[in-house]
Amino acid sequence: MNKRKLYAFMAIGVLLVGGVVGFGFRTQLRTAFDSITGADYQGSGTGSASLVINSGDSGETVARNLAKLGVTKDFSYTYKRVLALNPTFVPGTFTLHLRMSVDKALELIADPSSRQVKRVTIREGLRLTQVLQTLSDSTKIPLSDFEAAVADPTKYGLPAGLPNMDGYLFPATYDIAPNSSARDIILSMVERMNTELDKFGVSAADRHHVLTLASVVQREARATADFYKVARVFQNRLDAGMPLQSCATISYFTGGSSFTNTAAQRATKNPYNTYLYPGLPIGPIGAPGSLAIKAALHPAAGPWFYFVAVNLKTGETVFSTTYAEHLKAVSRWNAWLLENPEWIGK
Repeated sequence: MNKRKLYAFMAIGVLLVGGVVGFGFRTQLRTAFDSITGADYQGSGTGSASLVINSGDSGETVARNLAKLGVTKDFSYTYKRVLALNPTFVPGTFTLHLRMSVDKALELIADPSSRQVKRVTIREGLRLTQVLQTLSDSTKIPLSDFEAAVADPTKYGLPAGLPNMDGYLFPATYDIAPNSSARDIILSMVERMNTELDKFGVSAADRHHVLTLASVVQREARATADFYKVARVFQNRLDAGMPLQSCATISYFTGGSSFTNTAAQRATKNPYNTYLYPGLPIGPIGAPGSLAIKAALHPAAGPWFYFVAVNLKTGETVFSTTYAEHLKAVSRWNAWLLENPEWIGK
């Protein structure tokens, strides 16, 4: 092969290699070019800006809003980077900076700590009035908004004729976006309860029964193992046609929080009074958690018809089969109260 042919082959090889390299790095080269020519800001920016991403927003919408807020410099370039990186956008309000590089902005949007939320914890066993007050105090949304939001349970797909929405809002910790309405928050709590009931395979027809029983168990039980035994006591009573005689139901309709009640209260004609009427109350008496729901569905095996806490400090509870056994346990309870008078009326 003469030198002229050799040089020709070498030239073709260089062109081929250059073409492959150019193709492989054209995205990076184009990005660098766009940055150099002023289509993008440099660095992490300054100041602050709030970006709202709504459910269903497209990458184009997010890119347009970023440029409109002054977070990024150019919509076309921003959208080009969104298409190239293909990020997943989660609805919410995000704290960003002004004059950021597009890639830095997209990194912040993907960072959970950039999402503006108020964290609210709803404890197990809280009554609806307590749940709404906690939500209002935490979010600064007027209590009246929450009261209006729960006025009609059917708006959330719940059965008509419920006494209220007590028991249908799952107790958990919620991250609430700044632009959430009272109805948005209530809906998320109803959906969370539906998810929990679906997990346990509770049919729509059985949900009111399960939640009502679980709410009584939630208010009466203390130790984890006792949840299943308390549920068994109530189920045994239901099966035998006995009244539940739950102090928690008395406390619910009297608006109290005491572990004790009076003869007059037990004689009060109220559909939540399980001393006066057999069976379950007409609805849940608070927000049952996952443990209480599981216990109501799967009570422990046992012959008990009675239980009483004999030490409120430790939560020790005695379960009895006969009334005579129960009276002995009640004597222990009364003796403990005499030794700990500060607990009377609590």
